[in-house]
Amino acid sequence: MPRRRWIAALGVFALAATGALVGWAPAEAATVNTSAWYVLVNRNSGKAMDVYNLATNAGAGIAQFTRNDGNWQQWQFVDAGSGYYKIKSRHSGLVLELPNATDGTQLIQNTDNGTTRQQFTLKDSAGGYVRLLNRHSGKALDVWEWSTADGGIVSQFADADGANQQWQMVQVGSGSSSGCGSGAFQSEVTVSGSTWTARNASGASVYSGTDFRAAVQAGIGSLASGRTSIQRVVVRGNGSMSAGSRISLASYTSLSVCGTINVTGSGSGDYAPIYARGVSNIEVPYLNVTGAPIYGIFMRNVSNVWLGQIDMRLSGGLGVRIDNRGNTAEWTRNVKIDNVYVSGASSHAVETYGVDGITIGTVTARNVGESGLLLNQTINATVGTVDADNAGAGTGYAAFRMANRNGRIGDAYPNNIRVGTVKARGGGRGIFCVSESGGATIDRVDIANTGNNAVLVENCYNVVIAGVSGTISGGGEVRIAARSEFPPSSGIRFQNLTVANTNITWSPCQGSNNTISNVTRTNSTLTWC
Repeated sequence: MPRRRWIAALGVFALAATGALVGWAPAEAATVNTSAWYVLVNRNSGKAMDVYNLATNAGAGIAQFTRNDGNWQQWQFVDAGSGYYKIKSRHSGLVLELPNATDGTQLIQNTDNGTTRQQFTLKDSAGGYVRLLNRHSGKALDVWEWSTADGGIVSQFADADGANQQWQMVQVGSGSSSGCGSGAFQSEVTVSGSTWTARNASGASVYSGTDFRAAVQAGIGSLASGRTSIQRVVVRGNGSMSAGSRISLASYTSLSVCGTINVTGSGSGDYAPIYARGVSNIEVPYLNVTGAPIYGIFMRNVSNVWLGQIDMRLSGGLGVRIDNRGNTAEWTRNVKIDNVYVSGASSHAVETYGVDGITIGTVTARNVGESGLLLNQTINATVGTVDADNAGAGTGYAAFRMANRNGRIGDAYPNNIRVGTVKARGGGRGIFCVSESGGATIDRVDIANTGNNAVLVENCYNVVIAGVSGTISGGGEVRIAARSEFPPSSGIRFQNLTVANTNITWSPCQGSNNTISNVTRTNSTLTWC
């Protein structure tokens, strides 16, 4: 039995045969603010406890997911007496429950029924982390089998004080730089019932009404005119707006949405919940979007842009589009994106066109209709990870695609596109380079069971796959191909690969200086010119 810390004054207690603790009050391991909302971050995975797939129904499972501070990752501790708490979801209003005492049982959300299955106490772990023990089972909330993946279930297991049972309680709006809406701001947009209120830096109301979009736009409009440093707008709450409308950012503006924007209806054109055109020095540290926007984010002819934690769980549209299709003097410049998650888009998760200088941490795409990440006519790009599952199924799009002279600087293709990892499962292609693109090195590839080519390089130049290592299993062939309207591929290097159950082909035999080295094949033929 793990060592437990008891309140000495309580005297005698008993341990039930089921493992439930009876007749005792636990010592509280952390100071809990019952009026606050917390994000619970697992020590092992670094991911947050999450109402998976934004469920609002009783019985829905709880999992871990990349932290985005959305309402589905925010929890309130409701005092249940004797050192126990009910843990309520801000998204659904339901409380956490362990329906039985069996190891591995997934945590769910349910209506408040007053049972001990819905009551938890906190115990200290090293480094300021806590464990959450269920009153009914006596077991600790646990990321099952030490998963580090999005969707790894939160379950219960005997209290072993493992890192997968340890949680950091991050209070939302506590002043920590890691929380949405924390720190100083110059405008705040809040909701009470159906009434939205926007206030300026002095706290005076600049909008009050039922129109979410108008409230946010008024908050942006209340910032100092002619400012030369960034001022911040914080939105607290969930709002809706139509697909044929937009929230427009001005220069030197930071907008954090600590809630969810749900997009309704239909429209056409360059409308987006977050829109910027011809401006500079803009930030969107936090954004959650649902529904079917035309674009989740649309930015054109902008510079000095930072997108932080972006989460879009859509039923249509395109996730993030950043472009400028004018001459090079008008290109979008200096863009930084931390993490983007997009599911359900009918088009791309993230697309660029006419961008000089972009750094992307991670693009996660799930069941999108076209590419996970598409770089068009973009130069000087660094990408950490593209992780795509079922991107572009039944199409020629890819988990990662480069097109339209991507990577071309002047008339040459110096190495200016660097990608750490491309992971693809199912969908269309894994990697697709086309239409005079190149100047790229992809360090690692992990591709399996694509419906089209695992890798297709077509009229591209100076491309390395994989600079460090890679595995390709099943799916379509790995191929160098050519169209007649462009010069054939050259300077293509396939290396450091393990390829199984699909073939490697160079056809037609056009181009030069294409090499293959350190490639291990299993059930795979090689056709090389």
